[in-house]
This record gives sequence, C-alpha cells and structure tokens, in this order.
Amino acid sequence: MKIIFMGTPDFAVLALRKLHEAGHEITLVVTQPDKPKGRSKLYLPSPVKEEALRLGLEVFQPDRIKKEENVEVLKKYPADVFVVAAFGQILSKEILDMPRYGCINIHASLLPMYRGAAPIQWAILNKEEKSGVTIMQMDEGLDTGDMLLKGETVIEKDDTADSLHDKLSELGANLIVDALSKLEKGELIAVPQPEGPLFYAKMIKKDDGALDFKENAEDLAVKVRAFWSWPATFALLNGNFVKVCSAFSVEEESGMNPGDVCRVDKDAIYVQTGKGELVITKIQIQGKKAMPVKDFLLGKKINVGDRFTKFEN
Repeated sequence: MKIIFMGTPDFAVLALRKLHEAGHEITLVVTQPDKPKGRSKLYLPSPVKEEALRLGLEVFQPDRIKKEENVEVLKKYPADVFVVAAFGQILSKEILDMPRYGCINIHASLLPMYRGAAPIQWAILNKEEKSGVTIMQMDEGLDTGDMLLKGETVIEKDDTADSLHDKLSELGANLIVDALSKLEKGELIAVPQPEGPLFYAKMIKKDDGALDFKENAEDLAVKVRAFWSWPATFALLNGNFVKVCSAFSVEEESGMNPGDVCRVDKDAIYVQTGKGELVITKIQIQGKKAMPVKDFLLGKKINVGDRFTKFEN
C-alpha cells in the first residue's frame, strides 16, 4: 500500500521501520519540526525523522499540519492510507478524509480506557495488570474512533513507563502491519467504542514528579515506576535536589515522621512515609548519572534521621 506516515517520538520509530520492511511504499514521513534539546539548545531531529532519513524516505515537518499550504503539500503525495503514531498534532477533517482508507492510529492503550496523551504512565499509576495497543480509525474526536485491532500485554510488577513503552511500541508495530494486510483483504471489522466510564489519560507535567512522603509507600513506589524516565520523581535530601530512579515499598513502620531516613544498608535507603517505608535502590544527584544506592553511599554518607522533603518549584 501507499502510505503517508505521521509520527514523532521513539514510540513511532519501530512502526515506521516495520511498515517499510513489510514492503509498503511510504511516500512521505510527516513529523514535528526540529526542537532545541538540552543545555546546548541545539536543534535536533525527532526520532522518526532520524529513522526516515536512515531509510531514505522524504520528510515533511510542518509547524501546523492544518494550515492550508501544508494540506496542499499532503495532496501532492499518493497514499491509500495515513498511518499515525504519536504525531503530536490534531488532524483536520479535510486531512482525515483525504486517503481512500482514511487515517489509522496506533494508540498505546486498550480503548476506550486511557484516551489521551499519557496512557502508558496512567496505566501504571492506576496499578493496571495489563495494557495494550489499539489500532483505530481516526475521527474528529480525541481517540474516539472505531477500533480495528487490539493486542494485549501484561504490566509486570517491575515495569517502568520506559519498559512498558518499549513493549507497546513493538506490539503496535506488529499490529499495524497486520492491520494493513487485513485492510487490503477487506478483513478488518470496525467496532465502535462503547459508551460508559473510562479513564482519560491527561498529559503529565514535569511538576507531577515531586514526591510527597506523606503519601503511602506503595503509591510512591508506583509513581517512581510510572514516571521513569520522564519526568522522573524527585525530592530534596537534606535540602539538596535528588531524583529517585528506582524504589519499592515495604509495610514496616519505623515510628518516625514521613520523610525521615529510618534505615540505611549497603544497597538501599529506607524512608518513612505516611504508611510504610519507601526503599530507594537507585538515585541521581545533580550533575551525575543515575546510580545504584550502593555506589551513591561510597561518596555520600546518609544517616538515620536525615530528611527527604517535597521539592516545591
């Protein structure tokens, strides 16, 4: 099939690669404009742009895809279908109706649950036991179109947003190849999304990563997993900014105040919370890479009674 592919972050890269490997003709790759990254503020390409250039594909980077002149650009490229994966811009009805088979989206949740921008993080935050990918026909709503194909995966107890992202990226890439094969054969059945209660996966903000040790340890440990590696979870340790990169919870109670370091061993720092203890096993201080607590303690002495407090921006 002739495809215009729209995507931007790492999540979309494998889908682009597998569609290309499957022999589809990708006539154009549409991705977000290059953006400044890091302290240097150098303008860097999106992961999808990098992959497209590696594959020798033509790239288009509109600031707003709905502008008339940008719609006219799309019209110049033949396409049976537009495949969209975390593109980052809203498509107009004119664009949605442009290709013969419409626009098909790779969404990282089991719709209708977790419509929205951050389905991976929220699935972990809500302690779901499974997640998945839905291939859906796009309409003018936000992730409200008919469902075409689904695949599931288990959320393991140690899954972070990063590890679940990678599993769903691979699952989505395989599903979209399967979906397009079925689409050509007329074997896809569009299923409207059911009405009823669902959880909207609103966008995560950087400030959401601040840890409040008055919360219970289990919820804090889940938050550490859900927000790794962005925005990460963070706090002040004796007044100094640190990121908590890996942690788990235990039910023990020290009798100390929330935020107090209640025990330190060679591999972990135990912190009293509102209920239970948060056991920190990996940490990052400013200007350094994330490191196991075992290595952190070689250069920094942490004592019982030291304090973790919430970072207030």
